[in-house]
Parts: sequence; structure tokens; C-alpha cells
Amino acid sequence: MVTNFFERQSQARRYTRWLVVLFTLAVTGIVVATFLITLAVMDNVNQIGTNRAFSPEGFSHGNRSSDRWQIPLLASGTALVLILGGSLFKLAQLRGGGTVVAERLGGLRIYPNTTDPLQRRVLNVVEEMALAAGVPVPPVFFLPQEGAINAFAAGYTPSDAVVAVTRGCAEQLTRDQLQGVIAHEFSHILNGDMRLNIRLIGVLHGILLLGLLGRILLRSTAFSGRSRSRNDSAAILLLVGLAVLVLGFVGTLIGNLIKAAVSRQREYLADASAVQFTRNPGGISGALQRIGAALTGSRLKHPNASEASHMFFSTGVWEGFTGLMATHPPLPKRIRAIDPTWNGKFATARRTVQGATGRDPAVAGLAGFSSTDLMDEIESGEMADRTEAGITMATLQHASDQVGLMTLAHRQYAAQLARSLPEPVVKAAHEPYGARAVIFGLLLDRRPDVREVQMRKLAELASSDVVSLTALLTPDIDLIDLRARLPLIDMTLPALRAMAPPQYETFTHCFRELVAADQKIGLFEWTLQRVLLRHLQPQFQPIHPRPVRYYGLQRLVEPCSTLFSALAYSGNGTYLDRATPTENKAEKALATFSAAARLLPEVRLRLLSPEACQLANLDQALQTLTRVSAKQRRRLIDAAAAVICADGEVQVRETELLRAISDMLDCPMPPLLPGQRIDSQKEPVDE
Repeated sequence: MVTNFFERQSQARRYTRWLVVLFTLAVTGIVVATFLITLAVMDNVNQIGTNRAFSPEGFSHGNRSSDRWQIPLLASGTALVLILGGSLFKLAQLRGGGTVVAERLGGLRIYPNTTDPLQRRVLNVVEEMALAAGVPVPPVFFLPQEGAINAFAAGYTPSDAVVAVTRGCAEQLTRDQLQGVIAHEFSHILNGDMRLNIRLIGVLHGILLLGLLGRILLRSTAFSGRSRSRNDSAAILLLVGLAVLVLGFVGTLIGNLIKAAVSRQREYLADASAVQFTRNPGGISGALQRIGAALTGSRLKHPNASEASHMFFSTGVWEGFTGLMATHPPLPKRIRAIDPTWNGKFATARRTVQGATGRDPAVAGLAGFSSTDLMDEIESGEMADRTEAGITMATLQHASDQVGLMTLAHRQYAAQLARSLPEPVVKAAHEPYGARAVIFGLLLDRRPDVREVQMRKLAELASSDVVSLTALLTPDIDLIDLRARLPLIDMTLPALRAMAPPQYETFTHCFRELVAADQKIGLFEWTLQRVLLRHLQPQFQPIHPRPVRYYGLQRLVEPCSTLFSALAYSGNGTYLDRATPTENKAEKALATFSAAARLLPEVRLRLLSPEACQLANLDQALQTLTRVSAKQRRRLIDAAAAVICADGEVQVRETELLRAISDMLDCPMPPLLPGQRIDSQKEPVDE
């Protein structure tokens, strides 16, 4: 079983390449078969016409050889255009990411400020998983018309991913079982399965259209006239229509077999990852048993369910008797893979409608971490030793092993961070206006004179209620630990995604003005800016996937040098947009920079001046480095961690910067678990 994030990503890309190859072969076979069948039909019709001394109207069978190829070429060309055009149209239709998929299946957005206890509980579990995994909290969709137990995750990247659950899933599962289902879907988000799944929908849609063309041709024969010539033409249409229908059926069969083969293996992997995430095999095993016992099972009623059948947690549509086209392994096999001691009996289904917690349902962030066992552990102080400590050198020296990893320990640590947040801030983070105020509060400088300038600028640009709420929340925001700031940003994203486009424009304008108000961009401000806007942009602007371009780092001397030089300088307090560092700091920067050079000997890194690796240049370097393969991204993260560890001390802002860099490289890193105290007092007051 593949367990490493980078190996899983590479495997998903290999599946995508094979999908392209198999699709090309299938389309080529269909087009060639269309040509040959049409040619055979025309030759037979022409022979019949010759025997009758009659040429069917509209078709030529003269002696010229070119006449013989016209209609077969036209038919095969039409099939090719139809398949490619249908696939491209569907992919363009799904360019909006997971939101488009969820809405096509009847999903309704659950807004963060909902007070419905059923929806509140689903939001809480999704938020808990996201903060523990180090990914932005995705929008959650609810399928109110579906009584079956099912769920899915859809999107191209974690930035545009959504999680959707059926009404039956929310009603009939316990919280532990719901956690198992959501953890399974987060595995698909982290493993790179979502992009593959959307491409499968597009690929199969083009082939399905070929079968639709065959049905249209068959129906057209019913409206033909009764004359001999028209009857002969209708006979030709009937034969061609049958041939195209059969080809479409065969093509669809092949496509579904491809879809099933790819999907089944990814489902086993997602189940295993869910157990790793929750450390509770009974959760996901119990959910699968509930599906087996429920009258409605996991099958959806929506007419578009078949095209997305491979995306569901469990079988969403009927897939035949043989199981050849089943997109999911049989329930007993999935359960026994998780729990070998299972007795073979499905758990009795019962309705378990529950509220989020006994606390205020609007306080989503805190309610999300309110499962009894987890809260008892936190409140009893069993986590105290772990959460009071800092990050060990050993953890950072193997930083890439943390990417895409989510365990019970990460959930516990994320819960502790969430509990450390002031309740008014958490409540505001789940409101559209409040989320904006929280972000603005995080951007306010600690220096009174700069803060006064920022507040005046905010008053000029933002609405009065957002300005007032920002001022009200600022004292609480100032007390938030640096470790909790990135999770807080992730917490605000669902509410920020609910903004209207004009509100988004105003928000980003205010954002940039606040960052620029102190005449320099601090390290934290830059991190916040890049992480937040990176995950917000796909909601409001079309973002095209960036394919892998570099499978080695030899040609990337400049961007790699920029990244590691920036890390080396920031580690000893040198500001990247200020004067040349002192000789002592320059020597320290060179010593820490050498740690990356030793890990990447083929790149021939060179330490740049602070002016050459300012934050704008760092941003451009990271944009380039996102185009490298998964294997090389892993090496980049390990080299960045080596630079941080080279001076023998680790600061909070360095670990958070490492997580932000990993995020921008599409390598989500969960909160780094503590083991050795960090001196958090070393943070500059303006960052």
C-alpha cells in the first residue's frame, strides 16, 4: 500500500497519463471502426442498388474511387469531432472545480453561520479534519434529496475542493462514523484523486455522445417517407445508426472499465488513509456496515449521479451484475480490509440525528472539536506536555514525511490550538463580515503609529460595520499565538468564499493597502497574503492547473537560490527589503544556506544578496518551483527544513514559514507536532 504523500501524488499522475493513453487508443479504435463499418454498409447498399439497377437518392456509387470514401470519411470525422468536442465541452463545464460538480448533483451550500444542528455537525467534522491536515477548510455541500448514505470530494486542488454529504449520511451515522467518511474524502483531496476523477467525467462524456448520435440516427428513420428512395435512405440511416450506437456502447463499456479499474484501487488507499487519520477503524468500518444494512444503501437518485459514480464514498448507482464496471470494491472486502475480525453481519441501521454539541451551535470552530473523548483528554491535561513544547530538530529534519500526513495526534494538537483562540474571534471567523474583520485584525501592525495609519486607510475603503468589528476584535487577535494564526486563516476561508465578487474586490484592495501601510512587507504578512489569496482566488477567478514541467532541479538554479537565500537571511533576522546585513549575519546566512547546497549538489546553489531575494522575487521563485515533479518538491522541502535547522534553533515563525512554503508547493503540511520548546519571544513585534 502506498502511504507516502509524494508517491501517492506520483501514482495519481501516472494514472492520469495512462488515462490519456487509453482514451487515445479508445478514440482511435472507435474512429477506425466507424470508418470500416460505414464503408462496409455503403458497399452493401451500393451492391443492392446495382442489382436493382437503382442508385439510392443522395448516395453515389459510381466508378470513381473517391466516391467510395466520402461518406465513411465523413462518418469517422464526425465521430472524432463529437468525441473530442464532447470531452472538451464537459471539461470546460467543470472548470469551476468542485462547486460545479456538487451543484450538478443537487448539492446546496452549507454556510458557516448555519444554525441547523445536522448541518452544523457536518461542518464541524470537516473543519476539524482540514485544520489537522493543514489544508484550507473546504466549502461543504448538502444533498437534501438523497436519503442514501454517501459523500464525495471534488475539485482540482485543495484550493477549489468541496466536500459533499447526503442527508442520509448526516442523519444515519454517528459522529465517529461520519469522521471516518470525511477522513476518506480528505484522503482523496490529499492524494491527488480529485483531478483524475474530474478528467474521467470529461473523457467518458465524449464517448457517451457517440451513443447518443446513434440513437438520434435511429429515431430519424421513423420520420422517413414511404417512397423507395427514401426507404433505401432510411435503411442506410438505420444501419449506420445501429453501428454508431454499438460503437458508442462498446466505447462506454471500455471507458467504464477504465474508470472502475482506476477507482477501485484508489478507494482501498483512501480507506487505509482514513484509518490512519482517525486511528479508529470502527468509524469507517461502521459507516460501511450501515450502508450494507440500510434499505436505501448508498445509491443516489439524481440523474447526473452516473457520470460521477467513481467519486462517491460508496457505490452511487447500479453497476450491473458482474462487478466488472464496479467503481468501488464490494462492501465486505472493504470492511475486512479495515477490520479483519468482522463477523460478516451488517450493523443495524438507525437514525442518529444529532446536534453539533451542547454549546452554542454558531461557535463552529470550538464545536468542531467537541467529541467527548477528545475534549475529555484535552481538559484532563493529558495533552499539556505535548502542546507546551516546541518542534524537535528530528521533526524538521524529516519535514517532507509530514506532508499529507494526518493522525490522531494532529487532530488533538489542532483541537488544542482551536481552543486557545478567543471565542469572539472564532465566532466572527465563521461570519462573512466577521471573517474579513479577523483577517484585517491579523494584518494590523503592533506599533501604535502604524496601526493608526492602517485603521484610517481601512475606514476609507471598507464598510463601517467591518471597521467597527475589526477594532472590537483587535485586542483578542493580538493575544493569539503565532502557531494558531495559519489555522485561523484556514478557518475563515469558507466564510470568505461566500463573498460576492464586488466584496472580494474591496476585500483584496483593503488587504493590500493594510500590508503596504507600514512601508514594508513583513514575513508574516507575506505568508498570510500568499496563503490566503492563493486559496481564495479559485473561487473568484479562473485558475488553470499548472502541469509538471521540470523533472530535475538542474535548470532551476535561480529560483532555488532565491528560496534558500531568503530562508537563510530570515532565520537570523535580516529583512529582505532592507540594507545589506552585517558581516556577522552574512556569515551566519552563508553557513545555514550551505545546508541546502549539501542536499542539492547538482543545482550549484549560490547565496544571493538580500535585495535579490526580496519577497516579490521569492513569490516568483515559488511560482516556478510549483512546476517541478513530486519527487523534486520533496527534496525542496527537506532542503528548506535543513536551512531552518542549520543554526541549531527553531523559531515559531520559521516553522510557520516552512508550512506556508509547503502549501505554495501544493504539499499541504499539518501542524508540526511539538517536542522541544521554541522561544516564541524572539518574534519581532511588527510581525
